[in-house]
Amino acid sequence: MLFSDSTLSTLILLLITSISLLLLFSPSLHNTTNLHHPLYLTFTDSSSISNNLQILTTRPHIAGSLPNADAASFVLSTFKSYFPPHINSHIAPYQVSLTGPTFHAYAKSGTAVGPVVYANYGSVEDFETLRRMGVNVSGTVVLARYGKIYRGDIVSNAYDAGALGVLVYTDRKDYGGPESFPDDRWMPPSGVQVGTVYNGAGDPSTPGWASTSSCERLSTDEIEQGGEVPLIPSLPISADDGELILRSLDGQVAKDDWQGDSNAPVYRVGPGPGILNLTYNGKYIISKIENVIAEIEGVEEPDRFVILGNHRDAWTFGAVDPNSGTAALLDVARRLGKMQKTGWRPRRTIILCNWDAEEYGLIGSTEWVEENREMLASRAVAYLNMDCAVSGPGFQASATPQLEELLKEVAQQVPDPDNSSQTIYDSWTGSKGSPTTFDCHIIDFLKNESVNPDIFVLKFGRLGGGGSDYAPFVQHVGVSAIDMLFGGGHPVYHSMYDDFTWMRKFGDPMFQRHVAAASIWGLVALRLADDEFLPFNYLSYANELQRSTKELEDQLLGKNVSLLPLYRSIQELKKAAVKIDKQKKIYGPSKYNDYGSKSFPGIDDAIEKAKTMNTLESWRPVQHEIWRASRAITQASLVLNGKLT
Repeated sequence: MLFSDSTLSTLILLLITSISLLLLFSPSLHNTTNLHHPLYLTFTDSSSISNNLQILTTRPHIAGSLPNADAASFVLSTFKSYFPPHINSHIAPYQVSLTGPTFHAYAKSGTAVGPVVYANYGSVEDFETLRRMGVNVSGTVVLARYGKIYRGDIVSNAYDAGALGVLVYTDRKDYGGPESFPDDRWMPPSGVQVGTVYNGAGDPSTPGWASTSSCERLSTDEIEQGGEVPLIPSLPISADDGELILRSLDGQVAKDDWQGDSNAPVYRVGPGPGILNLTYNGKYIISKIENVIAEIEGVEEPDRFVILGNHRDAWTFGAVDPNSGTAALLDVARRLGKMQKTGWRPRRTIILCNWDAEEYGLIGSTEWVEENREMLASRAVAYLNMDCAVSGPGFQASATPQLEELLKEVAQQVPDPDNSSQTIYDSWTGSKGSPTTFDCHIIDFLKNESVNPDIFVLKFGRLGGGGSDYAPFVQHVGVSAIDMLFGGGHPVYHSMYDDFTWMRKFGDPMFQRHVAAASIWGLVALRLADDEFLPFNYLSYANELQRSTKELEDQLLGKNVSLLPLYRSIQELKKAAVKIDKQKKIYGPSKYNDYGSKSFPGIDDAIEKAKTMNTLESWRPVQHEIWRASRAITQASLVLNGKLT
């Protein structure tokens, strides 16, 4: 797919936005140590975090529901109890189009009747494997398992292959164990993982503008014609039900890596012979959602914003996703309130945001960004996200490259909650690396994912996908961002078992990981809010682009495509970055996996398209995308150098 000019402009936007902030609003090239910052790390209180999380997870609180409105009131009242009266804490409401019942949000209503085909994880590659096996997916109901890719892309890929409907189940191989909750952390075989299958971000009835009470809206038919909601019905089912269907299938035996665990039956791909009837009846409902916002105004640069965000709505109780992050956000607020009593005031404005309707498709954060687009594009310094803040041990982080060095520095100041003799940085550098993206949404927890135990590297994930609330900031207004968590996967994700008991028994029994999450989150925010010279490192950005270009070489071997324009423009950027020691450029989602992240999405998607035809003419658009990306990087270099040609 060739990306539009508007997409190309976002490639330059993220880099130029942070460079502009750096050059225009930093009075000095030297930072002075803020004497109040060490105090922040002393104001720890695990019992407060535990109490807040227990209150937040008392009832299921889906977006648009009364329990979630009550949770919003609790967050607002807690903000007000922590902060002095002059701090502006308020609710920002929106009227948005949600769907129910909440099995697969925004699933197509209708009935699909046909034989079943098993499609592994439902990726493009999996459907290509079925094609090569001679299995015709057209007119069938696809059975796929959660994991690897976003559930909405599973449905889209099945539709592209001609399927009439989709069932998605949690395979025991990925989510189960010898014992299940409440005896162990694993998903019970009867458990069901729900979630959205919407491939967009924000209210689908108001694409590109905020969902205020009297705004223009698209009709349901117009939403479906927009291409971001599925056109075939789908439902999530349990491991028990998925296995029952698999036992009924004939046809060829599936590949070894398509099979289940040692206790599972032999998986065959079908089709049939039995016929399955899948029916889903849903409806669109205009519902009120409520973002909770607190603003600590800066004293020297009040019109520059450091934004911390977490969402509040949950598919069920939400102890991990998302209210471990909400509890951490409230703890950041508590500590900042105590700091204010010591006389501290931030240099730049700090904004704490508790989003609503994230689970449906990043709706609360996207509507807020759309409503405040111009102000955020020109004034936001960075966005710091925590979604599933804690699900177990081990710190992980995703970031736009210019914030990497800052996060490393802060990680060296915060004790490791699981080993008091070392810092988070120490344990992080001793971990087994990081996956591409650390959104808890890609959790689609894969306990059998192969990792080389001999590789211990500090590696950041990237934020190009649409997995959490950083997406509208990074992709819509070009704001630098970080996403952080402890754990990285929990098998009861998006199920009724994600509750306070699971957290207390398996996720964080002593709530020290929550304390550490609030510590590193708040300390990064304080550095961005108080450092005179914004702590961006643009050389990291240039180096990342160079690594990404090197990866493209492997895909282009033997093709009549030159990467020389990219290498030249990156070298120009590195020279400018060394000169000022800073830099930046956007990451985007892959067309084929909304959770994935690509440094050069236009080039990567053009390559994927060219591979399907593999003719000389099909590779010509790849060269075009390389030139487009190189021009974007050259523009960033000109901004860094600060000179007209």
